[in-house]
Amino acid sequence: MISRSAGRSATAAAAYRAGTLIEDRRTGQVHDYDRRSGVVHAEIMAPENTPAWMTDRTALWNAVEIAEKRRDAQLSREVQLALPHELDASQRLSLVREYVRQAFVARGMVADIAIHAPHRQGDDRNHHAHIMLTMREITGDGFGKKERGWNETALIEQWRETWQEAVNQALERAGHAARVDHRSLEEQRADTQEKAEQARAASDNVQARVFDLAAIQLDRDPEPKIGHIAMALERRGEQTERGNLWREVVARNLDRFGAWITLQRARLDALWERFDRVATRPQERRVDGGQEPQERDKASTSQFTSEQRERLLGRKRDVPGRHRSDRNDRDRY
Repeated sequence: MISRSAGRSATAAAAYRAGTLIEDRRTGQVHDYDRRSGVVHAEIMAPENTPAWMTDRTALWNAVEIAEKRRDAQLSREVQLALPHELDASQRLSLVREYVRQAFVARGMVADIAIHAPHRQGDDRNHHAHIMLTMREITGDGFGKKERGWNETALIEQWRETWQEAVNQALERAGHAARVDHRSLEEQRADTQEKAEQARAASDNVQARVFDLAAIQLDRDPEPKIGHIAMALERRGEQTERGNLWREVVARNLDRFGAWITLQRARLDALWERFDRVATRPQERRVDGGQEPQERDKASTSQFTSEQRERLLGRKRDVPGRHRSDRNDRDRY
């Protein structure tokens, strides 16, 4: 939510997101972001029969500022959308337009859309969109009363579900296997664990292990958002409170996953030792009229080099130039 109580203004937010200049007629401040890079696309979508002036960014957000009299007024709802990096620019734009039209514009809101490219110093998959929404109904040639129904929790949850469906449909149409899930990590993990139990009950142990691994990957704390102001400071080399919190969460998640990896390696070591003990026992059967088993009939982990064992335990990756010798190893054993 963009509100005055947080020291923010709709005119400044709109100018920054669209990478343009807006003068705030209420305060006289000029918010100039004309030279801002990274804005891929910006447009305003409005319901039918909306006054033409509302599709002008400067006029729209100045009207919003003037309509709100309270010092703690809520000026605009902002929705941030993470866009699939698997889609191309035109597909992402179509996805955003269709979603905004159905979720917001159809309900009577004016939507100011700004699609941003990933920051050059950040994750190159971080395509995203900012949607600023009006909070008052449109009456005649201006704004009427605030629509409180747009604040309902059930509606916000519906928007999340609708966005998930829209993204997954777009990915499917484009031929991508990736999918998104709007639920919390805890909800996703509980669902995945239930599926693992169902697979085990059906004696499908392979699928159960797949779900178990997925549940382990979901066993992490959600990473907090840093915010554009703190992010700008971080990029200049200045540590911030939000940045430090993000680093703490990431470190905690890495420690948790590292502990799981260590546990799995210990289990593999124990399994290997059991195999070694069993494989090196003398064969029970006799050959050639009661003679001791021949050496060639005895299996032993000593047949594997230490390097091969490390690869079997997942501790060593194959390196270029080793494919031929690896193939010979497989033929030998």
